[in-house]
Amino acid sequence: MTFIGRTRTRGIETLALDSPDTRNALSAALVGELADALADSGKDTDVRAVVLTHTGNTFSAGADLRDPPHPDALVALLRQIVELPKPVVARVTGHVRAGGLGLLACCDIAAAAAGASFAFTEVRIGVAPAVISLPLLPRTDPRALARYYLTGERFDAAEAARIGLLTAAGTDVDAVLEPILDGLRRSEAQALAETKRLLTARVLEAFDRDAGRLTALSARLFASAPAREGMTAFLERRDPPWVL
Repeated sequence: MTFIGRTRTRGIETLALDSPDTRNALSAALVGELADALADSGKDTDVRAVVLTHTGNTFSAGADLRDPPHPDALVALLRQIVELPKPVVARVTGHVRAGGLGLLACCDIAAAAAGASFAFTEVRIGVAPAVISLPLLPRTDPRALARYYLTGERFDAAEAARIGLLTAAGTDVDAVLEPILDGLRRSEAQALAETKRLLTARVLEAFDRDAGRLTALSARLFASAPAREGMTAFLERRDPPWVL
């Protein structure tokens, strides 16, 4: 079974998360296949930039609760996007939840359709947005993150752009991306790689400093009794017992 679709147009490699039946949840298999596809794109001199998008109505629902990736594997994938020597551009036309927002934050440029929605739902199942904080905290408005991390509220594409989670949003995401992709096609490959290195330095500092601590936190919380109850309640489509 294939979880990542690949197409190429004029030097732009498009990688599509393609597991709509699971809402593109980040399973161990999907994470591994995406890592392989990114590695291929990073080494291919014919690829100028990578577009990360999705099939179905959800970019990613976050970690697959039935087949979650090891926290180390998720950290490695997020870092791989940040370190890839090609710009990575997110194209979102649907919903993004929890760990999917980590993928989004790792991308150099992110655009979404106006109807997209976003939420950090971790606290509602008894865990925390630990590992995904590595790219999110350096790039996103801290007061907004405090609100959305702590409440799990849903917010729209305009708000996501306002707080720095997105570069831009619009009715037609492809129209938003057209000048961006044109600009990347007009740019020299080494210059893009070195410019990206300048832009990602602070994010990589966070990985170097905090990855071990946040990976341990994620593993501890996912193994906890509240998380087991929260994930069971989620899968059974009922409220966990702490809801007042």
